Amino acid sequence: MTTASAQHMDHNRLDPEKILRRLPVGERERFVHEYRSALDAAHEVWRYRQLQEVLHLWNLRAVAYGQADFEQRAREAATGQQGEFVPAEQAFPGWAGGAR
Repeated sequence: MTTASAQHMDHNRLDPEKILRRLPVGERERFVHEYRSALDAAHEVWRYRQLQEVLHLWNLRAVAYGQADFEQRAREAATGQQGEFVPAEQAFPGWAGGAR
């Protein structure tokens, strides 16, 4: 994959219109609010990364919401039920058990 094609894929993934379409209806207003706030802030050159972060995080949320078992997993997390659990040491080889 060339650098140009990788950048194109990243741009498509972070396209606010595409993110909005992938979100559940109940999350769209919050996304638009956060997007507009970050867009306004991006007028200051040093705050441009904030816009990128908002788009990145909402893209991740859209991916999560798109999972067939999202509602079930969200309920399990909210109630403390143990769903599918993978220890950090197994999920992240070399994990030392603390924030870095």
